[in-house]
Amino acid sequence: MITAFELGLIYAIMALGVYLTFRILNFPDLTVDGSFTSGAATAAILITNEVDPFLATAAAFVVGSLAGMITGLLHTKGNINGLLAGILTMIGLYSINLRIMDGANVPLLGQDTVISMMRGFTGVGWTSVAVLAVVALIFKLVMDWYLQTDNGLALRATGDNEQMISSFAVSTDRQKIIGLMLSNGLVGIAGAVVAQHQGFADIGMGIGLILVGLASVIVGQAIFGSRTVIQATLAVILGAVVYRLAIQFALNIGLNPNDMKLMSAVLVVAALLLPQWKGFSKLSLRRKSSSPLAEAAGPLTTSDAHLPKSSAEKGA
Repeated sequence: MITAFELGLIYAIMALGVYLTFRILNFPDLTVDGSFTSGAATAAILITNEVDPFLATAAAFVVGSLAGMITGLLHTKGNINGLLAGILTMIGLYSINLRIMDGANVPLLGQDTVISMMRGFTGVGWTSVAVLAVVALIFKLVMDWYLQTDNGLALRATGDNEQMISSFAVSTDRQKIIGLMLSNGLVGIAGAVVAQHQGFADIGMGIGLILVGLASVIVGQAIFGSRTVIQATLAVILGAVVYRLAIQFALNIGLNPNDMKLMSAVLVVAALLLPQWKGFSKLSLRRKSSSPLAEAAGPLTTSDAHLPKSSAEKGA
């Protein structure tokens, strides 16, 4: 159970990156499967060459960002469909990752890593979970802050209405590239930390990871709501934890580990269908109307100008 919570909080960083492209930028980015492994491979090979684990993890962010930049350039400057651009980058990264690792995997047993250093202070238990929760919340708060800046608002507007924000002389191509770089940078960090958590980096560790990210985003927002950016990013973190707990529960009841991808697909389908259920929609509306967080932060995309006027306002 402790391991499930730890992995859920680590994968939450990756899920925040997927949220940035999937929800904010409205871009179907499949680079994630490759950039996750790139981050893991970069950190692993640097750590085995006696580079500080924190610097190695930072390098994973840079490598992931470069992968996102390639996808962005293929889409914006090469006029390649966004989905295809991500697939092309992902395929190319497979060979690059093999080159980085000089093989199919890199073991980290006996190496100092950020996880081993953390456990040196906290041990294995709820204290380590609390530390990872704080780290995930820091990433969340930084993203919340960034999305409220001028550049972050331009990024949100690019995903919401590209034609409108272009009329204000904002380069949507640049915003897409920045969004993809930040997203895959976060994915690279998650890959680096997961490799250090499990004790090795493997060429196949990123296969199907986009499904994990989407499951975290969709499940989290379906259960916990997404009325505001603050609420949405928190829902993504909680969704990643819920997803890992669901996987752990499935393993505990005897489900074949080979069926994990199938279970992930079923979770995503359930999360997509659940909001269409009338009873769930009514419950969600009640939760949004009574949430003090939603009232304090305001709506994510809905403008008050689009809300129906009350009878008193009509009379005035």
